[in-house]
Amino acid sequence: MNTPTTKSAASAVARKSSTKASPAMKKPTPLSAEDQALHAAFETAYERELSQSSHGPTPQAALHAAAVACRETLARRWASTQAEDAQRGEKAPVRRVHYLSMEFLMGRALSNALAALKLVDPLQAKLAAQGTTLGDVLEREPDAALGNGGLGRLAACFLDSFAELELPSFGYGLRYRYGTFAQVIQQGRQQEQPDDWTRDAPAWELPRHDVRFHVGFGGRVEVDASGVRRWLPADEIEAQAFDFIVPAHHSDRVSTLRQWQATAAPIAFKPFCEGDYARAARHQVLADALNWVLYPDDSTEAGRELRLKQEAFLVSASLQDLIARHLREFGTLHNLGKTNAIHLNDTHPALAPAELMRLLLDEHGLGWDEAWKITRQAVAYTNHTLMPEALETWPVRMFEQLLPRHLEIIYEINHRFLEELQQRFPGDHALAARVSLIDEGGHGHGERRVRMASLALVASHRVNGVAALHSELMVQTIFADYARIWPERFHNVTNGVTPRRWLQQANPALSRLLDSRIGDGWRKNLAQLGELAPLAANRELGEEFLAVKRANKERLAALIRRELGITVNVDSLFDIQIKRIHEYKRQLLNLLHVISRYQAIRDNPDANWVPRTVIIAGKAASAYQMAKSIVRLAHDVARVINSDPRVGDKLKLVFLPNYSVTLAESIIPAADLSEQISTAGTEASGTGNMKFGMNGAVTIGTWDGANIEMAEAMGVENMFVFGLRADAVAKIKQLGYDPRLYVEENRQLKRVIDAISAGVFSNGDTERYRALVDSLLHRDVYLLMADFADYVATQAKVDALFADRAAWAERALRNIAGMGPFSSDRTIAEYVDRVWSVKSLN
Repeated sequence: MNTPTTKSAASAVARKSSTKASPAMKKPTPLSAEDQALHAAFETAYERELSQSSHGPTPQAALHAAAVACRETLARRWASTQAEDAQRGEKAPVRRVHYLSMEFLMGRALSNALAALKLVDPLQAKLAAQGTTLGDVLEREPDAALGNGGLGRLAACFLDSFAELELPSFGYGLRYRYGTFAQVIQQGRQQEQPDDWTRDAPAWELPRHDVRFHVGFGGRVEVDASGVRRWLPADEIEAQAFDFIVPAHHSDRVSTLRQWQATAAPIAFKPFCEGDYARAARHQVLADALNWVLYPDDSTEAGRELRLKQEAFLVSASLQDLIARHLREFGTLHNLGKTNAIHLNDTHPALAPAELMRLLLDEHGLGWDEAWKITRQAVAYTNHTLMPEALETWPVRMFEQLLPRHLEIIYEINHRFLEELQQRFPGDHALAARVSLIDEGGHGHGERRVRMASLALVASHRVNGVAALHSELMVQTIFADYARIWPERFHNVTNGVTPRRWLQQANPALSRLLDSRIGDGWRKNLAQLGELAPLAANRELGEEFLAVKRANKERLAALIRRELGITVNVDSLFDIQIKRIHEYKRQLLNLLHVISRYQAIRDNPDANWVPRTVIIAGKAASAYQMAKSIVRLAHDVARVINSDPRVGDKLKLVFLPNYSVTLAESIIPAADLSEQISTAGTEASGTGNMKFGMNGAVTIGTWDGANIEMAEAMGVENMFVFGLRADAVAKIKQLGYDPRLYVEENRQLKRVIDAISAGVFSNGDTERYRALVDSLLHRDVYLLMADFADYVATQAKVDALFADRAAWAERALRNIAGMGPFSSDRTIAEYVDRVWSVKSLN
């Protein structure tokens, strides 16, 4: 039986896109009977759980009780959502989406659940009666360590929008016990420690003990008498499902993040009896290793093998789950591609086409042509990088060892693809070599490798970048050959972020201010922020905005003082860069400006300086030595500047360790200036830039990624743009770039480089940053030297505007007003229309 079209995701998208702004709320709306019943059920469940605590109503016990009480309501909504989706029928206009990602950076869940269920006030009242506060309780919840950075946070925003737009969907990921790592700073150096976020058995998770699938590795492929090929794995690991439920804020719908945990067969009993406990538990150790860490260090062969096994494990369990669900609902696989979408979030899950083909061919007996048609209908791919080195490839020998049947299928896909290519482009052997799924290892590359992005491109019916410039450069550079073959496959979907998490919850005071001026309709339809633009010059509104910003800065200053013992001036300009530490993101350029500013203040301490607090946060990959050197330099520079009495409050540098979603929720609302300074042409999109803009931070940035679309939305005059543009970057490299010329011609820059080289910030140790300085002077791949002068000059313009408080407030409000297009709801609506709807297959 088909559900009414008004319940479809497509209809939901249309409804939400056309929502009109509602007037500002003058008085609280009376609770409906449904809400009253929900509150009563919550209070009953909360009291029941709390009564079982051995230590009474402690904040930790209250956290557990509140989570369990919310989870009961969410579980009911989950069941209702799944029942509704199961009835949508073959004629539904939107396919069920299966979003495969190695990362889902969810952050804390309780605050989001309470807001969605409208339970904040009842819980606050309960806690007050027990002598504690909601803040004390929320602080006890660890961040789910399921992601690393923007890729994972984007996926989390998408889950929020899946629920909000009533999209039939599942997110699929892995249940990492330790995530990436907890970042600890010792004597300025980053140290990595396990982040055991699951140690207290997260109350949010719903273990699905009945949802288990076997995933194989190794072994051999056999051919039976009828010619059917069958994989006989040497090792089998079981995938068990754990569900993390994400609620909508304006309906009873939820979306699901289904995480897979690897479990092994029981111990080998004979070796155990013989006292060989290591051999007895071998399979359990191998299974547990899959669960331990996101992105195991791939500088070793064992690390690379573990990473490939994680990706295969994610893909296989997820696709088996998809097929089982589809067969329950439809009883046949012939319509699988027309009713299901499989979306690859970057190249990590790019094994999906080969695994889907294996399941359809080997396990369900479909012929090649039908299986390939289904695969092509179902699969779509989002690319997140322009860097060729970031496109995963795996040695053929590793596939032969771990995934022999998948390698056979990839060879066959490649054979058929190259035959088709020969017919369309006869004699173009160079093109065939460039686009082949197998890199044959010529030109000094060594061993043969499987190109995972190529597999995703060949198998997908749609391929997108994540910002207009990124998508344009994608088809001009790394995927130019594929775009020539299939120009119709490529399109752009600019990223977005959820306003529920990044404005309503992270910045409630600003949210209330917006409600009072433009109504609360923006909470459903972020485009209504545009109604703020005509009010941006209003002085009273500007003063109210600055008061909200100052209160947020006070909270962040208190956190800095509590965590680091550093006192910062809340009236200074809070200049913030929070990103994964990477050379292309150019935290080092930020530090060069800080050193230059420090030197200028020392030269003339009595000048009329605009006080500035520079805040950096982010993790460096454990094996990325240059990034770790940048982290150490930041601490060395901070130590010198922050202890110099001649500088005082005029300049402070703060590095906040162990960056997380929760930390970002404290940092972003307090930001005055958002640093988005990656080399033009390297940042695919960015989503931090959108979160900052939404919270009233002004952006200083390069003409890159989504910065461009943000500038166009708010007016480029409201953003501080600097530096070479992508075409100029390409041209200067083509002509031959010599960074030393820029250093010799700029006394300010030379002085900064000389100070680092001379050990001014490293206690006289001239060797500590030799590799870093040599890289800048002789290679400077990301053109810091070329952009330094314009960056410093643009920072002077920032100072001038910040000194005029009314003008700064107007600029910040115009940034907020321009953020309407950057909701993840808009992003998902575009995916639905172009990729996940049935009509997109035509």
